[in-house]
Amino acid sequence: MKDILLVSDNGDLLTSFETIVTFIGETSRQCGMAECEKSLQNHAAAAVLIDCTDAHKLEQLIKQFPHTPFIAVTNDREDISDHQNLVSVIGLPITYPLLTQAIHRCQEYTRSKPFQSKMPGTKTRLFRSLVGRSEQIQYVRRLVEQVAPTDATVLILGESGTGKEVVARNVHFLSERKDGPFIPVNCGAIPGELLESELFGHEKGAFTGAIGARKGRFELAESGTLFLDEIGDMPLQMQVKLLRVLQERTFERVGGNAPIQCNVRIIAATHRDLEEMIKEDRFREDLYYRLNVFPIDSPALRERKDDIPLLLQELISRIQGEGVKGVHFTEQAIASLMEHPWGGNVRELSNLVERLSILYPGQVVDVQDLPPKYQYGDVQPYQPDYPEELLERDAFNALFAEAASAEDGETTDDYSEQAAASLPEMSDLPEDGVNLKEYLSDLEINLIKQALEQQDWVVARAADKLGMRRTTLVEKMRKYEISREEHLSSDN
Repeated sequence: MKDILLVSDNGDLLTSFETIVTFIGETSRQCGMAECEKSLQNHAAAAVLIDCTDAHKLEQLIKQFPHTPFIAVTNDREDISDHQNLVSVIGLPITYPLLTQAIHRCQEYTRSKPFQSKMPGTKTRLFRSLVGRSEQIQYVRRLVEQVAPTDATVLILGESGTGKEVVARNVHFLSERKDGPFIPVNCGAIPGELLESELFGHEKGAFTGAIGARKGRFELAESGTLFLDEIGDMPLQMQVKLLRVLQERTFERVGGNAPIQCNVRIIAATHRDLEEMIKEDRFREDLYYRLNVFPIDSPALRERKDDIPLLLQELISRIQGEGVKGVHFTEQAIASLMEHPWGGNVRELSNLVERLSILYPGQVVDVQDLPPKYQYGDVQPYQPDYPEELLERDAFNALFAEAASAEDGETTDDYSEQAAASLPEMSDLPEDGVNLKEYLSDLEINLIKQALEQQDWVVARAADKLGMRRTTLVEKMRKYEISREEHLSSDN
């Protein structure tokens, strides 16, 4: 901790405070009750260990400095009201176990505080799978910030798609090596016989096709970070060679015998259970303990579903930054997505957002717009209800447009020919005129009967053929007294 402020007007008690705090290994400074407020204003303290001789004064200080955890020393606990930042009340004489427990509470009060502001230069760059406010992702961010300034080897564990490489890049970005290269290697994507050359490089003539010397990933990552993704897929013979590099910090190129020093930080990741693989003799135990210096578990998305709204916002922003129109989600759509188990984790969510941005660019997506496997709940899709006059007008406009196209030779498909043939023969308006309403009714009856006959009198399919809802077609059949029985009797 930074330092502990010891507050008392009793000199002997201050000496006792200082002795035990120093014994614990913490630094401290002292002041009297009257100077406490000014001392905290001028110099923030990690914790305040205060002799509670004035309960009213103590409560004023606690309320005035809510960011500071307080430890009160008193024999009368009932005189002190409960406050969140009064983390512990201990009695005299102070004992080592009680004080260490109280100081630990002070540390937790400071460390677990939400929305803490970072010191300049230490703000974590936002990568998409580290976005969120859940306890799990906050814990991962805290681990990253703690291990990044060191050179400790990091092992990132988690399911595929949870963003293990994203965690690794954060560790690199916050480290002293951030100006050096970050070199990723997927150990599972490179054949075993080529992995040694890929990692350590080769000399000219080392094998067939080696027409020149080539640097490996270890050399390319010099003064930076080498990320060994899917380390669980590395062949056993390569695990031995990697272990030697980790132990001696030297390696040799394939076909060479000159040792090459390496100054590289190793970050490994896998979705496999390495401890189970050790039992099955598929992973070396000594390599595991070399890698598992500082493990970080990357949480599955189903374990932090409350982060999905923030992740959606971040993913949409990234897509928009690439010049693609993003989508917006209704509350019901977001709630439905939060019910999904997300076997593919953040990668699956990212792919879904990209797919929806292609299907509905710049539009609002509701539950029914999601692919079926992402639809949860009994939300009834909205079915627009159009005025019958509008449907009829659009249907006739489409019909005449098809017929005109067919007459002009612009289309040759069967539907256009049928549409043109279904129109009554009338090139010019007769001299005595025409009853347009009856003419259109006859035309409508004719088209409805044709659609029903073509679809074997299956009303739903006939309605699709005519571009209207099934209920609308049923109403028109009732209006014009069209039925299969009537049709069969007229044929007879």
